[in-house]
Formats: sequence, structure tokens, C-alpha cells
Amino acid sequence: MSTKQLSATICIIGAGPAGATTSIFLSKMGIDHVIVDAATFPRSKVCGDGLDLKTVRMLNHIDPNIIQQEIVNHPHFAASWGVRSITPKGKQRDFVYEPTIKNDLSCPFFVSKRLHFDAFLVNKIDARFADFRQNTKITNIVKDGKLWHLQAVENGEALEINAKLLIGADGDHSILLKYLGERKINRRHYAGSVRQYWQGIEGLHEKNLLELYYPKDLPMSYFWIFPLPNGEANVGYGMVSELATKYNVNIRNKFKEMIANDAAIAHRFKNATPIGEAEGWGLPLASVKRKLFGDGWLLTGDAASMISPANGEGIGSGMVTSYVAAHFIQRAVQANNFEANMFANYDREVYKSMLGEIKEYNFYMNTNPGMKNWVYNKLLADNFAVQAYYKYKMKGWINQAYNDTIKVNL
Repeated sequence: MSTKQLSATICIIGAGPAGATTSIFLSKMGIDHVIVDAATFPRSKVCGDGLDLKTVRMLNHIDPNIIQQEIVNHPHFAASWGVRSITPKGKQRDFVYEPTIKNDLSCPFFVSKRLHFDAFLVNKIDARFADFRQNTKITNIVKDGKLWHLQAVENGEALEINAKLLIGADGDHSILLKYLGERKINRRHYAGSVRQYWQGIEGLHEKNLLELYYPKDLPMSYFWIFPLPNGEANVGYGMVSELATKYNVNIRNKFKEMIANDAAIAHRFKNATPIGEAEGWGLPLASVKRKLFGDGWLLTGDAASMISPANGEGIGSGMVTSYVAAHFIQRAVQANNFEANMFANYDREVYKSMLGEIKEYNFYMNTNPGMKNWVYNKLLADNFAVQAYYKYKMKGWINQAYNDTIKVNL
């Protein structure tokens, strides 16, 4: 059987939030490209499902009317108007954002299953510029001079894709990372997590607050309850892998134990029903600061280890990475030069928005990892001055997410 041939200047591997976002902005720039994904959308993905302000900001970059016109009233998106902090004693502090303008729909957060959110983004891929190949798995990568040759299987048939520039947007298990010999796990900059869907959890806030619980004796870890539409919730627990090993914590078992016995939260699950089994996944944290580019290649999203070490959120930071990547790709296309020097400042621009989170993470890990949980349980939950400051800062963050364009300095 003959192998089909496909030639392109750019090939994006992966059509999750990072890959789809890269494609969307390349299309806005009028740049032709191929984008492939092993799955057919919609498809499920293990995740916390939280869409933070970085995600909201990037959605507004895609279309400034997208939140109000397509998301706020979408049946698969739950609008969340703030955060609830739960202490080990079960005390709850609610941080609710109250818009100052009537009927203001500038919501800070949303929760949507990746089954739905990723499909929502994929539907924004522009067929005029993007040759989108679903159910297409890359099985091997070969580089010959300045040209990449990708062996793939598309709908059961052999396909070879030839490209000048590869964008690795295929997650933590990226085939491009493996080809480069960079798929290495540094447990200090990696976290393990588990999530499960539940129905009927008691005490969810009417404004779908994102609930965070930092257990007292489990440093650099937290338990979450993120409300979804139709009375469901994404429930999960994550911990830095180095500390999970040090303290002999089995994350999956600890998750089940907390739901059954932890005095701060267990009572809320007494009449709730799990939907499916608990599923685990790994979180490559941005604090590792891996190499993000080279001759003819660029990494985005989880493949670039772009998960926030401060809170474990990766969708928004992955989308920001992809927005930045599109600008560097545009310059490379205009110069018809895909050597590493064209992407020399890419890492600087990517990490610019995450330096504070990385510094915070490294501070706790290098001094006292248990301090973070204490800060959240004591300083944030019990200090009204800190709460007032947080609410004040929230207004600025929301204004930035809805009104400020990210500037990329090449």
C-alpha cells in the first residue's frame, strides 16, 4: 500500500488548547499550516477543568465578544464568580466578585469539561488556513537537513507529512519531546494528580465558587471542588511529586481517604454520587524552565511544561504560550528562516507572565514547603485585610483579562 504524502511549511502536533490556539492565531495572521491530532473531537481529557483568568484573557484575544455571546449562557460552561477557601477545621471563606455595573457579564472564571472546551476551541480552527487532520497519530519523526518527515497513521492509512517547522503541542507525553530526548521528569518540578466527577455534593455556592482546600499535613498539595453545569463537579487532589515520594503519599488513595474521612469535606459527600472512576494524570510545572525551541521546532502548552507551579492550572498558560508562539512563527515565515535564532527571545516572552508564580513556588520549595498551606489556611482564610486586598486585586485582574492585549516583543 502506498503512503500518502503531505507537504507544509508548518505542522502543529496536537489540537488541545495549546495546539488549537496556535492554529487560530496563525490563521488570523493568514499563515497556512497543518494541524494533527491522534483523537477525533470531541474527546475526553483528564483535567481539573478550571478556566482561569489567563484562559478568559486568551478567549477575549480570539474574539472580544466570545464570553458574552458564546460562553456565559453555554450549557457546557459554568460561570464561577470567585473562590472559596476551606480550612482543615472546615471553616469556609468565600471570595465573591461582585460586578459594580448591573448586568456585567465579565466573569472571572469558568468550569467546563475538557470534552466540551477542547471541542469548542477546535471548532474555531479556520479551514481556510488550517489543514486539520483528526484521528491522525504521529508514529515516528525523522529530520533530514532542514526538513522534517513525520510518519503517521490517518484513519488507518499510512501518511507522511513533510514540514519545515514543527510545533510540539501534544502534551506531557509529546512525541517531539521524545525525539529530542527531552521527555524527562524532574520530580521537583512535576506534580501528580487525580480527578473524579461527582453529582450532588452538598453546599456548593450558588455562584459556582472554585473551592480549594489545603490539608494541614500535606505540603504543596490541595484538594479542589470545581462546580460544573447540571449539579456535577470536578473533584480532585494534586501534590508535588518529590514531596509525595518523600512523605510516602499515594495520591489516589489519599484522594479517596479525604472524601471518606476528612472532617473538613467528607460530610459534603455523604449523599453525593461518583460519576465514573477516579483518573490520574501528571503535571509538568513551568518552574523546570525547559528548553522551548531549536532549529525547526518550538514547544507550547504541556509539552513546554507550562503548567503554573502556583496552582496547577495549565489551560490558560498553555494558550498564552501559543499566542506568543504564533508571533515568533509569523516572523520566521516572513523571513523563510526557521533556525533557532528566529526564536531566541521566545522563552523570555513566555516566562514573562509566569515569573511571579515560579518565584513563589521556588521560595516555598527552597525554604519550607509546608508554609504554603499555612499561608492559605491562616493568612488568607482568617485575615480580613488580606481578603480585602484580594478582592481589590481581583478587579484589576478581571479588567486586564477583558481589556488588555498581551504585547509580544520579538
